[in-house]
Amino acid sequence: MPRARYKSLVDTFAEAIRSGQMPPGTRLPTHRQLAAEHGLALVTASRVYSELEAMGLVSGETGRGTFVREIALPPGQGSGQMTVAAGLLDLNFNYPSLPGQAELLRTALRQLALSGDLEALLRYQPHAGRVHERSAVARHLLSRGLAVDAEQVLVVSGAQHGLAVTLMALLKPGDVIAVDALTYSGFKVLAQTLHLEIVAIPVTASGPDLEHLHSLCRRRPVRAVYSMPTLHNPLGWVLSLEQRERLVAIAREHNLMIIEDGAYAFLAEDAPVPVATLAPERTVYIGGLSKSVATGLRVGFIAAPSAWVSGLERTIMATTWNVPGVMSAIAVAWIEDGTVAQLEAQKRADAQARQALAAQVLTGVRYISHPCSYFLWLPLAEDARADQVAMTLQRDGISVSTAEPFAVSAQVPHALRVALGSVPMAQLREALVKVRTVVAW
Repeated sequence: MPRARYKSLVDTFAEAIRSGQMPPGTRLPTHRQLAAEHGLALVTASRVYSELEAMGLVSGETGRGTFVREIALPPGQGSGQMTVAAGLLDLNFNYPSLPGQAELLRTALRQLALSGDLEALLRYQPHAGRVHERSAVARHLLSRGLAVDAEQVLVVSGAQHGLAVTLMALLKPGDVIAVDALTYSGFKVLAQTLHLEIVAIPVTASGPDLEHLHSLCRRRPVRAVYSMPTLHNPLGWVLSLEQRERLVAIAREHNLMIIEDGAYAFLAEDAPVPVATLAPERTVYIGGLSKSVATGLRVGFIAAPSAWVSGLERTIMATTWNVPGVMSAIAVAWIEDGTVAQLEAQKRADAQARQALAAQVLTGVRYISHPCSYFLWLPLAEDARADQVAMTLQRDGISVSTAEPFAVSAQVPHALRVALGSVPMAQLREALVKVRTVVAW
């Protein structure tokens, strides 16, 4: 087929979709039907749909067909779309805050202003953090069941920066990293940006299919595995000790590096020890204070085997040089005076109350969550389309995320991730009632 004619067909479909002649949810002809109707080779018909999919206008679904997308919904909502329009209730992102946190910040700034160390904070800091800051973080990690020396700790500008530093320092473009088929959207974007090959581990009701991971490592040169064993985002699971031990056994057999994301681990009570405790020689543990304290406090931490620390430190230097001294000083002061522990306890109670409210409002609706988490996963009915449901909710004043930003496998489930931590309780009830109405319609 001449290029001009092939492009003309793409343009015709695109115009029909953008003008509304082909509304969201319209099922397009099969590849074979399109080829027969227009006298195309099958490979050319497939190319037409591939271009339309790359333009964000259609989505192909194995066993179901190719459908027109809801193009009024921002592509990849939930990943990078941090700005929520005025008037929308944000069930897309979690930035849990408690009454009185602003006053805590005022007090901390006053205390910092009176400290004798203030002038030092205006200068460059050591790339991995000052010695007393690394020691304070090590003590904080001990409260989570992870015993590391201060020299193994690096202070970073939030957990996302910690993930970036880890991937940049310890992996190279083209390396294969195994991740859960549904995983944290920020890690997915980061791995793609760094040109790592992501391979999906199928998920079960209680965690990743570790035997599939074992089989995968026999077939592919997997270099690392990314795991959220304690309060997985978005599915909320907490892996048992037996599952953690099996993950470690597979990692040791196949010489995998384990990247353990502990961003939400503070919410889970009585969780098993971190994977880093079970496999300290091959695990990088990453956490931060964004969820436990405040998203604006961009202070995180990496705990790593001693042999990897110098490479991680060089990468911190290459990316941010060091965490801003004022930020790390406030964070460490709050760790040492018990403020962080107090906020974590209060947020555990807050998350439980929000989950209880969700259970009450969504009675009869099938969803997946953990009783201590700030989010829930809501699979949709077989004939429902997530982009259309999300757009309907947006028109009703509610912002939610579809499964697309979290999906690693080729088949994206029709589901919503609903964040519970960013709106007042009264508004959360109102929003969840609307969610229930729309998904049940």
